[in-house]
Amino acid sequence: MYTVELKPAAQRFIAAQPKKIQRQLIEQIEALAHNPRPANSKLLHTKEKLYRVRSGNYRIIYQIQDRRLLIVVIKVGDRKDIYKHLGY
Repeated sequence: MYTVELKPAAQRFIAAQPKKIQRQLIEQIEALAHNPRPANSKLLHTKEKLYRVRSGNYRIIYQIQDRRLLIVVIKVGDRKDIYKHLGY
């Protein structure tokens, strides 16, 4: 099982959401600890090898460090703005 680490920006975004959305996002992030590459995940073409998973209208951008069994959630946000400043 992987350990999940959230960057401060991801934590702030989740904390600012209504409770229902917070639960939805947290459940999706916790599921990544058991399966870091679920069927609905997609590898983004960035030099950092980031992955994306959908959760309703929100996207969770994360990095998998297999050697350390670590998932780092880089960014969480609305689907319309999440891809800005990702290094495409």
